[in-house]
Amino acid sequence: MSLERIDEWLEQVNNIGKTSAPGLYRLAYTREEQDALDVFRGLCEKEGMTVRDDAAGNLIARREGTADFPAVALGSHLDTVYAGGQYDGTLGVLAGLEVIHRLNQKNLRTTHPVEVIVFRAEESSRFGTATIGSKLMSGKADLSKLAALKDKDGIPFPEAVERAGFSFEKLADARRPQSDIKTFMELHIEQGPVLESKQLPVGIVTGIAAPLRLRVHVKGQASHSGTTSMDMRRDALTGASALILDLEAGARKEKDNHTVATVGSIEASPGAMNVIPGQCRFDVDIRSTDTASRERVYRQFLQTAGLLEQTRGLSVQIETLAEEQPVPLSSQVQNGLKEICSNLNLTPVWMPSGAGHDVMNMAEQWPSGLLFVPSVNGLSHHPDEFTSLAHTVEAVDVLEHAVHIEADAGRSKNHMEVRS
Repeated sequence: MSLERIDEWLEQVNNIGKTSAPGLYRLAYTREEQDALDVFRGLCEKEGMTVRDDAAGNLIARREGTADFPAVALGSHLDTVYAGGQYDGTLGVLAGLEVIHRLNQKNLRTTHPVEVIVFRAEESSRFGTATIGSKLMSGKADLSKLAALKDKDGIPFPEAVERAGFSFEKLADARRPQSDIKTFMELHIEQGPVLESKQLPVGIVTGIAAPLRLRVHVKGQASHSGTTSMDMRRDALTGASALILDLEAGARKEKDNHTVATVGSIEASPGAMNVIPGQCRFDVDIRSTDTASRERVYRQFLQTAGLLEQTRGLSVQIETLAEEQPVPLSSQVQNGLKEICSNLNLTPVWMPSGAGHDVMNMAEQWPSGLLFVPSVNGLSHHPDEFTSLAHTVEAVDVLEHAVHIEADAGRSKNHMEVRS
C-alpha cells in the first residue's frame, strides 16, 4: 500500500544526514546530499527507470513513453537547511516515485515519457542562494553570481561543485531545451498553517509570491537617557518602531491579496541601556503575488518615513536590496488539478505560495503546477516538521491522475483505480 511504501522510502532517504544533533544536515553539494541522491537513484532503478545526472548534478529519472514526445516531469529536492526536517522537498520527490510505481503496478504505458527530477541546491542555507539546480535547468542562472558565492566556511561555490564531481565551467550545459518537457508538477509541504486550519488535504498554488527587500537606516541623535527630556529626543529606535508598526498595518490592509510584510532583523546603536539610540537599522521583506498590492504597502511605508523625518527630526534612508517579480503558475494546470480533485471528492484550497520553490523556475519555461499538503502546526525547516502520509497519499492520487491525463495513458480518468 502507498502509505507503507512511502513511509519506508522516507526512512531510507532520511537515514542520510543524521547527526547527534536534532534535525537533518544534507546541505547543497555535500557528501550527504549525494548519498541521498544515490539512495533515490537505487529506488528509481528498481522501478525500471533510466537515471542520469545532468551537468549541474540534478538527477533525472525517466520512464520511457511509447513515443518520442516531451516528458511529463515531477520533482523537488533532497537537500535540507541546517537542522532540517524529514518532509520538505523529500516528500515531493517520493511522491513522483510513487506515481511511477503505480504506473508499473498497473502495467500502464504512457505516450509521453514521465520523469522524476531531483534538483540540486534548492535550499539557500549553504550558499545564500536558493533553487540553483532548477535555475540552471531552466536557463535562469547567472554563472558570474554563482562564481562569487561562498559558504560559511569560506568554500567557494565553484570549488564545492568540483568536489561533488561536476565542472563549474560546464554548469550551463544543464539547461534543457523547451522541447524536452511538456509539463512540470511539484508536490510540497505547505510550510504554513492554512490547510491544517481549514482541515483540508490539498492546496492548489496559484503563483509564487516575490519579495521586495529593503534595508532601512534611521538616524537621530544619541544622548543620555536620564538628562534628555522626552520632547528633546531624536530617538532612532522609537522612530524605527513607529515605522515597523505602520508597515504591519499597511500589510494588514492588503490581507485579501495575501500580501505580507516582515521585519526580521533590527539593530540599534550604540546599544547601551542608558543611551538613547542614535541609529537604527532594520531589514524589510514585503511579499505578494500581486505587485500592485505590494506597491501600495511600500508607498505607505515611504509616506510614513517622510512624516517621521518631519515630526521627529530623524533621517530615514531606504535602500532596495531586491525587487523580484511574482511567478504565476499555469492556469491550465491549476484547472486540471481542480477537476481531478472534484472527481476524487477532494476539496482544494486555492492559495499563493509565500516561499520559493523549484517550480517557479520551471514555470518560466514550461507549464507548471504546485500542490501543497498540510504541515502540522505550520512547521517547516525544523526537526519537528510533520506531514501526515494519509494526506500525502491523497495528493499523490491527484498527481497520478494528472500524469495520466498529461502523458496520455490511453484510459479514461473515470475508469482509473484511485489507490494502490
